[in-house]
Amino acid sequence: MARSRFGEVVGEQIEVCPVTQTQDIIAGKWKIIILWNLSTQTRRFNELQRLLPNISKGILTRQLRELEEDQMVHWEVYKEVPPKVEYSLTPLGESFIPILQSMGEWSKKNLVSK
Repeated sequence: MARSRFGEVVGEQIEVCPVTQTQDIIAGKWKIIILWNLSTQTRRFNELQRLLPNISKGILTRQLRELEEDQMVHWEVYKEVPPKVEYSLTPLGESFIPILQSMGEWSKKNLVSK
């Protein structure tokens, strides 16, 4: 789903190339890192926040909601006190793991560590 830089859905977008839709889904500073962290296991919100120490609760919530809207992430709410919520990849999100792995390999091969 195409979004502007403020998160709202953009109406009629002319597709320039086949990767436009993928770019729209993973656009956002944290989405690829969120997907990477969920690729290894199901995680709770606070666990994700600890793994991403520079992200605010609001931004993490927004990025997770957008990934859910795009059917990449599933969240499960357990009826207990306090409420327990877990995030995991959907089958569509799992199909993106090889792309994440390729990105990691490309980075290791071509970029100098900071």
